[in-house]
Order: sequence, then structure tokens, then C-alpha cells
Amino acid sequence: MEHVIKDIDTVHKHITALLKLADKSSPKGRVEIDTGSLKIIPEERQAFNAAYHWMAFGMKSIFIQDANSLILKPSDLIEILNHLNNCFPWTERITSYARSHTVARISDSDLSSIRAAGLNRIHIGLESGSDKVLELVKKGVSKETQIKAGQKAKKAGFELSEYVMPGLGGAGLSREHALETADALNKINPDFIRLRTLAIPENIGLYNEYKAGRFEKCTDLMMAKEILLFIENLNGITSMIKSDHILNLFEDVEGKLPQDKEKIMSVLHSFLDMPQEQQIKYQIGRRLGIFSRLADMKNPTRLENAENACIRFGITPDNVDKTVDELMQRFV
Repeated sequence: MEHVIKDIDTVHKHITALLKLADKSSPKGRVEIDTGSLKIIPEERQAFNAAYHWMAFGMKSIFIQDANSLILKPSDLIEILNHLNNCFPWTERITSYARSHTVARISDSDLSSIRAAGLNRIHIGLESGSDKVLELVKKGVSKETQIKAGQKAKKAGFELSEYVMPGLGGAGLSREHALETADALNKINPDFIRLRTLAIPENIGLYNEYKAGRFEKCTDLMMAKEILLFIENLNGITSMIKSDHILNLFEDVEGKLPQDKEKIMSVLHSFLDMPQEQQIKYQIGRRLGIFSRLADMKNPTRLENAENACIRFGITPDNVDKTVDELMQRFV
């Protein structure tokens, strides 16, 4: 805790100095100041850079780093949150990652106290609601605990994001992964459901299973069908679906439930109903950054660029999935 407090104090020192130098006529959200007069000691350069960039972006939100900050003793975390609020009282949001296993063990009263101290948003990596998938990837948590944690977080008043990983069950568990994950989220009703498509970098254990043929990775076509099944089975909740990641095949699979459910599914139906040749153009175009959403295929220039890329790489129905996997490795 002392280390974290020191970090906060160092950033606060530099924010204070930068605010004194700020050009009051600068457009909101920009920093146009001469920092040449500031003497930055080398060991504080990182803190200064953090302060400078945070100031440039408006200083509205703070993200507490590391993957599971709530593992701290509640009293320590509350002290850190209080210190943040004392140093930066104008901040509107403080966010942290958290593990379901950790949140489920924290008492309701402690969670409420942490929320009252200023932590407004929690991101939890649900990944899957299927016990078989969770066991397969050694997640270390059960569906029951995932649900319990999500419900406790909502009860305490946190804005909750739950992350879902399409494809995590592979081809063999794709249907169960979709249905069980939807069921878990129906019981939680998080504020956000964020999609993060599975990619398999070489430095993880699942890669060995994949290369040995014991894990069959979903193709883009399988993934689209899985996501459609997942969305179809989200019922009785008011979550916002977000597809805000470069690994996702469609950025436009997003919207507010229940009112946007049909619109979201229509994107997936449109892709699945396309001729295979068009599907391939979209897959390659998306992985090369030519397309971000299905509607981009209506742009003649972008479509031509995707067609030329398919010709240049010699893309065929037989090699498109292998090529997509190779292109996705650039982002993991």
C-alpha cells in the first residue's frame, strides 16, 4: 500500500506543477505548456509522463492497475481510494479489474464500503459460463462463483463489465459455451458485456493443445454462429453489448439490450448469409484493418483493397482460416 500511495503522491506533485504552467486559453482536453522549466529527476520520469498524458485527456478517470486489485485488504484499498479522491477530487470514475473468485469472497459490507470510497467500475473476466470450458482453460473458478461475484458487485452498486471470450470452448464445446455463458449473464445482468475473441499465442499452454490437435479452434464462420447463439439466448437483461477489440470479427455487433437485440443479430445473419467468396473478402479485409464493420464492404475502395489483398496472398477457402490465424497473431 505504501508503494501505491507514493506513486499517487508523485503523480499528484507533477499534476500540480503542470496545472500551474497550463495555458488557460488552451482548448479543453489539451496541454500546451512549456515544460522546460520543470526539473524532472530520472526516477520520476514515468510518473511525469503519466501525469502529462492524463492531464491532456481531461483527468476524468483513473484505472487502478494490475489484474485483481480487490485482492488487497478492504481497509488498504479504501485508504488508497480515499487518497486518490483527496489528491484528485475532480475525478469522475475509478476503475479496477477483479477476479470473480476474489469478489465472491469479499463481504457485502466491505464491497459497499469500497464502492462508497470511490471505486465505481469493475471489469471481470468471466470468459465463459460453462464449467467444462472453465475447467478446460484452468480458469480456477466455477459458473456458480462467477454468478455470485457478478451479483454481489451489482448489489454493492458497481458498474460492472463482464468479458466474454467467443471461441474459448473450441469447436467441441462451442454450443455449450454460448448457452451456459448466456445463462450466467442472464442471472448477473451486468452493465456491459464485452466480447474478446480467442486468439492463441505461442506462449500459452493452450497453444500446445491446439498444435497437437487436441483443441480444435473455431473458424470465423463457427465463431459467428456461436456469437449469434449467445446473443439469441440473452434474455431479461439490460446490458450493453460491446465489441470493442481488434480481435473481434465485427465491431458492429453491439448495442443495448433488449431494444437492439434484433439489430445486433442482423449483422451476424448478414455475414452468415453471404456467399463464401464475400465472407472471405470480409475476413481478410477485417484482419488487415480494411474493414471494421460489415457495412464497410459497401465502400467500393475498401472492397477493392480487400479483393486485391486476397489475390496478393493467394487466399482460397482452403487456406483462409490458417491465414486469419496468422494475421491475428499481430495483435496478441
